[in-house]
Amino acid sequence: MTVRGLVEAVTPGTGGARRTTRRRMLASAVEVLRERGAAGVTIDEVLARSKAPRGSVYHHFPGGRNQLLIEALQFAGDSMTSAIDDAASEGPMALLHRFVDLWEEVLQDSDFAAGCPVVAAAISTADEPRLSADAAGIFERWRTALTRSFEADGFDGDDAGSLAITTIAAIEGAVVLCRSLRSAVPLREVTDQLEFLINGKKFVSRYGRPVVAQ
Repeated sequence: MTVRGLVEAVTPGTGGARRTTRRRMLASAVEVLRERGAAGVTIDEVLARSKAPRGSVYHHFPGGRNQLLIEALQFAGDSMTSAIDDAASEGPMALLHRFVDLWEEVLQDSDFAAGCPVVAAAISTADEPRLSADAAGIFERWRTALTRSFEADGFDGDDAGSLAITTIAAIEGAVVLCRSLRSAVPLREVTDQLEFLINGKKFVSRYGRPVVAQ
């Protein structure tokens, strides 16, 4: 899946009439989750953005708001994981840039109003424990894909796993800063440092630590 395809998959108002009412409602719920967090996802807001009739809620989501919220997170997580899995075989640098390109596009297209729906779900209140658990599962899928990519590039298991966690944490943190500062600069600077770290770790893993003369 391309970056544009992924953005369109989780953005309401794209894809024309072929998009089903249910899919529009999920995409709208994802959009609200990205902007306002789990607490901000209300039936009224989703209906307003998706332009779906009120009867659609209990037709497509008989469990009401909770079902809509859980399925929206799954929808976003599956779309994003698909893009990460597609890039994993291209190596960690390609995967890093795919992830960064996605977030820069999302941030700029939303005028820095939208962040990561998985992070929003992860920090949801204690009243929504299912969301936090599902978000953890999505992060684990990302970690697994990144670890696999680093291992295929020659890193041992420990370094691969550590770099995977560092990459996810650094990028997600950069997205938060970008929204606050209304600038993509933090994301670009974090990317530069991640590239330096990855290349440095690769050098050390292959040639050992350089000896510095005393």
